[in-house]
Amino acid sequence: MSARRLIALISQKGGSGKTTVSLQLAAGLGLQGYRVALADLDPQESASRWAELAPADAPIASEVLQLKGSAVDMAEALRPVARRVDVVVMDCPPSIEHPHTMSALELCDVALVPVVPSPTDLWATRGIERLILDRQRSRPALCGVLLPNRVMRTALAGDVLEVLQDFKLPVLDAALSQRSAYALSAVRGTSVYGLGRAAAAAQEEVDRLVSAVVRLIEG
Repeated sequence: MSARRLIALISQKGGSGKTTVSLQLAAGLGLQGYRVALADLDPQESASRWAELAPADAPIASEVLQLKGSAVDMAEALRPVARRVDVVVMDCPPSIEHPHTMSALELCDVALVPVVPSPTDLWATRGIERLILDRQRSRPALCGVLLPNRVMRTALAGDVLEVLQDFKLPVLDAALSQRSAYALSAVRGTSVYGLGRAAAAAQEEVDRLVSAVVRLIEG
């Protein structure tokens, strides 16, 4: 897989919107002309179930993979995939201690960390940051970034977003708001792009996310 084309979505706890971001990002990259595979590493298989609901023409990903085992096992499974796709988006378990998450961190080029603007999520993100910074010592090319997700326009959310600037990992120049369109797209087995003009605001947010990620993987 050339350039920075393995993107792992990593979180320490459930509720960060990791799977939602994975599906929306895969769909947005696909609409930009990238051939995208979505790799479901989470034992809950939420990404796979979401994709199973999708109509044949739904813009999500060209294929969905279920990866398990060690980094060596995953690398072996990804080798033939690299000939078919340009980008692999890896939806990891909601735990940094899970072996699938550790394997993904050994392989990925970009570790994307969705962060909900709340104190508890902020504390959990500190542990993820330490893990990524530790991996960067042995893998200097590994890129780790924070993505504000499920953002609400409240004073608390604003304060938390300010605190994110004090983290050592950079904050991605994009954010996803708390919108019903993201939940609705899961119910219908599609991305926000499949919801039409009613989801225009969410589509614009995902467009900005895709643009920011493309700058990382092509940089």
